[in-house]
Amino acid sequence: MRVGVLTGGGDCPGLNAVIRGVVRKGVQEYGHDFVGFRDGWRGPLENDTVRLDIPAVRGILPRGGTILGSSRTNPLKVSDGIRRIKDNLAKQEIQALIAIGGEDTLGVAARLSDEYGMPCVGVPKTIDNDLSATDYTFGFDTAVNIATEAIDRLHTTAESHMRVLVVEVMGRHAGWIALHSGLAGGANVILIPEQRFDVDQVCEWVTSRFRSAYAPIVVVAEGAMPKDGEMVLKDDSRDSFGHVRLSGVGEWLAKQIEKRTGKEARTTVLGHVQRGGTPSAFDRWLATRFGLHAVDCVHEGDFGRMVALRGTDIVRVPLTEATARLKTVDPRLYQEAGVFFG
Repeated sequence: MRVGVLTGGGDCPGLNAVIRGVVRKGVQEYGHDFVGFRDGWRGPLENDTVRLDIPAVRGILPRGGTILGSSRTNPLKVSDGIRRIKDNLAKQEIQALIAIGGEDTLGVAARLSDEYGMPCVGVPKTIDNDLSATDYTFGFDTAVNIATEAIDRLHTTAESHMRVLVVEVMGRHAGWIALHSGLAGGANVILIPEQRFDVDQVCEWVTSRFRSAYAPIVVVAEGAMPKDGEMVLKDDSRDSFGHVRLSGVGEWLAKQIEKRTGKEARTTVLGHVQRGGTPSAFDRWLATRFGLHAVDCVHEGDFGRMVALRGTDIVRVPLTEATARLKTVDPRLYQEAGVFFG
């Protein structure tokens, strides 16, 4: 069987581990042939390919990013996009396609499979950990570790200057990174998109922390919103999936805190640092297992499915189910963290 592989959306640690797992098992156990499509869905749209064989995947396990490249191309918004993909898959004699990505990339795969009969298998990837059909996505653990280390380092400089440090982490609609890294890093305030925040309450927590002779750390997800406001946007542009560019809530909040409390406040935006670099051991383990099970799915002809982690087991779920809704932070989990606020 000749199988296509693509990585779409934002890059994250562990993508190369999936590619390696797919190719190694697919070639060694099943004798399949693999073709990589460059830059997400742009690859099959423009027939931009690279050969994937065992030599091509040697040494890539610890590497961040993706050897195939990525993009936020949405073929459903491209004129004649579906026909072009079908024609190019036929030219390459592709009999199955493994799509590795988050809600947008897998949403396209789900539609191509469900509505157009294309033989697709999905692998869940997002540092936001917001796909509802899997307990964890690879990339999340690495992002949390990076954010936690940053918070650890910021504690000492905050206390040296007795100033407020606001740490802005990724998380457009889900606050998993903020919650996990904030708890692990001993943050005094954690703000997530699922719970609108009261600026006055945040300032009370900040003031309380200073009364105990310690400088506060505030962790805020990029999509968090005040009760009387909206998301803070980087600009008005949108990508092909309709997403606005976020970044700025941390700086906005620092100015509000400084204005209302009289305490000096500074912002650190971690941004793409969270997505770069070598994957953690957990993400290498999970991504490799996803790759192994994805190629099993292809070999058995079980298309229209996504591999997912449930407990310690890798299971298969319908792609349509996997992309139907986002997995957001349970209010009970957020309430647990509240004992450390202030």
